[in-house]
Amino acid sequence: MSGPAGSATVMRVLRAEFGIGLDGVKAVLTQVLSGEYPATLPEMELLARKLRASGVDAVASRTVD
Repeated sequence: MSGPAGSATVMRVLRAEFGIGLDGVKAVLTQVLSGEYPATLPEMELLARKLRASGVDAVASRTVD
């Protein structure tokens, strides 16, 4: 899933999982997509699973500093 429909789905999942409003979800989306969201690998894998369940092709991976 890509484009506006994909981003809307990701934002919907982020809002449900993190309990954030529309004002904060875009910032979190940017951090998640860039690999800069401060979370553990298991936390990101859980998020990736929820995204996949919503039809979004998502993979959690480690980033190297």
